[in-house]
Amino acid sequence: MSPAARGAPTLSDRLTALAQATDLAEGRLDDAAVAAARTVLDRAAERRSLSADHTVVGFFGATGSGKSSLFNAVLGRDVARTAARRPTTAEPLAAVWGEAGSEPLLDWLGVAQRHHAETPLPAPAVGGGRWTRVRERLTGPAAPEQPGGLILLDLPDFDSVSLHHRTIVQRLVGMVDVVVWVVDPQKYADALIHQEFIAPLARHGAVTMVVLNQADRLPAAEVPAVLRSLEDLLVQDGLPVTGLSRPVAVSAATGQGVEDLRARIREVADTRAAASARLDADVDDAAAGLAEASGEGQPAGITPEAEDRLTDGLERAANTAGIARAAGRSYTLHATAHTGWIATRWLQRFRKDPLRRLNLDRGETVNPEVNRTSLPPMGPAQRAAADAAVRTFAHDAAAGAPEPWTRSLRQAARTHEQHLPDELDQAVARTDFRARRRSWWWLVLDALQWLAMAALVAGLLWLLGLFLLEWFQVPVPPPPVVEGLPLPVPTLLVLAGVVTGLFTALTGRVLAGLGARLRERAVRRRLRASVADAGRRTVVEPVEDELAAHGAFREALGVLGR
Repeated sequence: MSPAARGAPTLSDRLTALAQATDLAEGRLDDAAVAAARTVLDRAAERRSLSADHTVVGFFGATGSGKSSLFNAVLGRDVARTAARRPTTAEPLAAVWGEAGSEPLLDWLGVAQRHHAETPLPAPAVGGGRWTRVRERLTGPAAPEQPGGLILLDLPDFDSVSLHHRTIVQRLVGMVDVVVWVVDPQKYADALIHQEFIAPLARHGAVTMVVLNQADRLPAAEVPAVLRSLEDLLVQDGLPVTGLSRPVAVSAATGQGVEDLRARIREVADTRAAASARLDADVDDAAAGLAEASGEGQPAGITPEAEDRLTDGLERAANTAGIARAAGRSYTLHATAHTGWIATRWLQRFRKDPLRRLNLDRGETVNPEVNRTSLPPMGPAQRAAADAAVRTFAHDAAAGAPEPWTRSLRQAARTHEQHLPDELDQAVARTDFRARRRSWWWLVLDALQWLAMAALVAGLLWLLGLFLLEWFQVPVPPPPVVEGLPLPVPTLLVLAGVVTGLFTALTGRVLAGLGARLRERAVRRRLRASVADAGRRTVVEPVEDELAAHGAFREALGVLGR
């Protein structure tokens, strides 16, 4: 059954997930872990573009381990140079079975010395059931029937005094499909090979062979004990000692175990699964590095309460309470100008509109990019309020997150820190203050005021006419009176005009006060909505994007099995 049919991720799926996780980790997690993952992705892309029919098996060992002699023994002929003088191998040497497609692969490996074998390695005596399952898990199709191509590499000593030799080994140990560690009875416990090479590749047990060479130098009775000691060291390195990685004893000099080693190499090559298995293990390493760099924990995320606290802080920074009070005073000013006693209304012209002073006395349709407020720049207290609100919001959203993601979430919250004062100013500027909108009761009281003024003027003119007629001694009839009232009608008109005007003005002031409070509350609500929108764009959305990045990163690690 193919991996897709079983629901298990294929190597392609895992590489895609690793690429996603690496992209998300860039700039957020430790640079070394990201660089290691990038190296794995680049190496995987290059290796998968080359021959899939060839398995690259590298022989690695310390000085005097006899890996070149073992290399020759596996080939069945002397190809690698051997000598008592150390080190003997200066450049990697390749023995190639299956020439087609091998040249680009060897060019990528950087191996110039190439020997094309004329006779194939003997097929393994037992079918490669385990490696067939490995191939199916990674690639899906069943193992091919024809023999697979094979490239054996004899490499310089990893403990060579030559820096060039060590560089070659360190490069190729990360590129070959199968690593064969060749150790000898004297140096199998050498800390260098275990700490610098085997332990870092502990997850590569599926493509690792450990060979105890020169077993003929040990008494036969001691070989099992040495192998057990070697196994203990491998377990300490974290390398599983099962299957391919279980140490075997061989002797290049006597041929002991060489046939079995040759058969195991042939089995691995025939299934053509080692390259994918190696990349799969590399992906495990890279994923583990990213997971370790990321740390454990889940951020709390964004809650409505956290957004409300952010808006509260930004409101304090934008001084929305003061602006709303200015809107209320502006309402009172305009209401008084429309409903006050007409005789004294002209005095209102000398009072400055609070909204006009802030350049906020505009209509509903305004472009805040062009029309800015005249609010003073944020003072230290206002900036401190904004900064505290952003920090608190980031802290709440990042609660429970590991340190790298906590840091990235805090940075995300401050992405637009420099533009936040301008954003808040635009939020105020785009708020509809309804500065030019009149209330319906203004018209009613204004009409009453004009009627009162008309009565007052009519009464005054009437009285003035009577006075002038009397002055010129022109006989006039007495002014009419209302029955039951001692004052004539002209005087009553004057009194009614004054009393009605003053009462209407007083009523207007009371209603203006109530309307101002309602206008202040309404403006405060609209300002809060505008500030909340600015906070969402500049603070909340970047944090949401960062939380989504963390979620996508964890999801990618889930595909990778981390």
